[in-house]
Amino acid sequence: METTSVDTNRLHSGSLYKRPPGTHNATLTEVGQGTPMGELLRRYWQPVALARDATTTPKLIRALGEELILFRDKSGRPGLVHPRCAHRGTSLYYGKVEERGIRCCYHGWLFDVEGHCVEQPCEPGGGAHRDKVRQPWYPVRDAYDLVFAYMGPPEKMPVLPRVDALEGAGPDQKILGEQKAFASGGPAIADCNWLQYFENALDTFHVAVLHSNFSGLQFIPEMAVMPEVKWSLTAGGVKATQHRQLDDGKLFLRVTEVLSPNVRSVPDAFGKKGPVDRIEWTLPVDDTHFTTFTAGVVAKDATVIRERRVLHNGKLWEDMTEEERRLFPDDREAQVGQGPITLHSDEHLATSDQGLVMFRRLLQRQLATVAEGKDPLGVWFNEAEAVIRLEAGNFFDAQL
Repeated sequence: METTSVDTNRLHSGSLYKRPPGTHNATLTEVGQGTPMGELLRRYWQPVALARDATTTPKLIRALGEELILFRDKSGRPGLVHPRCAHRGTSLYYGKVEERGIRCCYHGWLFDVEGHCVEQPCEPGGGAHRDKVRQPWYPVRDAYDLVFAYMGPPEKMPVLPRVDALEGAGPDQKILGEQKAFASGGPAIADCNWLQYFENALDTFHVAVLHSNFSGLQFIPEMAVMPEVKWSLTAGGVKATQHRQLDDGKLFLRVTEVLSPNVRSVPDAFGKKGPVDRIEWTLPVDDTHFTTFTAGVVAKDATVIRERRVLHNGKLWEDMTEEERRLFPDDREAQVGQGPITLHSDEHLATSDQGLVMFRRLLQRQLATVAEGKDPLGVWFNEAEAVIRLEAGNFFDAQL
């Protein structure tokens, strides 16, 4: 009986059998103290809470892999301290907030918002040596309806910058802060690495596939048109300039941008014209979780910056079944679906990923800058210069 020769190498090319395990780019994704990205992020003021979440009730939060206690003393000053009391280690989560700070439930030591021990009620004279004790703390500031913290080296603390897009609120407007992970809904803290969400802002082509095909047409029809895209470096990051030639001959120009290391500026997807009037920070909670904080200009009576978008059959994300989410995936499914930290070694990047590549290289340069003891992009030490300027927006009937 005649046998047929088979090219086994060709037949089994790409087999999963004995495939080596993938790896992630730890340099760009891991955010703990002492890691390259962790140290870069700590050179900036980071939003860690909504202003309204800093109250006289201690709140346990997590940011950049650290557990912290947020509170606002009864004189109105926000504070952010290490959970373990400097006396005997009891968590200040169980403390009581007073006029001058937070008091430990165990022996009553009182710490102000800068960690100074101002009272030791069990000690003679209220604590003759209390000035020798300091509760570990971070500087915090209120701005744009958010609470910002500086978690980096004290000698490198920059000025908290202003945001140009938020400086022009009119008499019938206000600045509102929001915390969420995805616009499509779900918990405010998402269970995947911050970078696979953040760099989605430069992944402009997915809109015409994920948001216009798999999920159904989610945005204005113009967004479904496959764009021509040019990515370019800016003073602080990378922007994607998208041209969409419409059937009526008009041009829809849309500009999204990211600023190093974790600021995103994505225009409204429902047709709001003009420059952006909101800004978003992607905060790594730890290596495998993130949240976002957004500040935007809204009407005085508004309670949200943007309405939740409706997904399948008029449902919000929380109302959909798992099968409906599988059939009609959104950003959450596409990004969390990459795993807790995506395996960068398994990627096959193409021309449509140029913006991602540019931004990753920019981050690598900033990591090297910090490692050399220099200051990265977008930190200022002079109040007059400390302004975040945004270029993003939607521009209809634009001219090339």
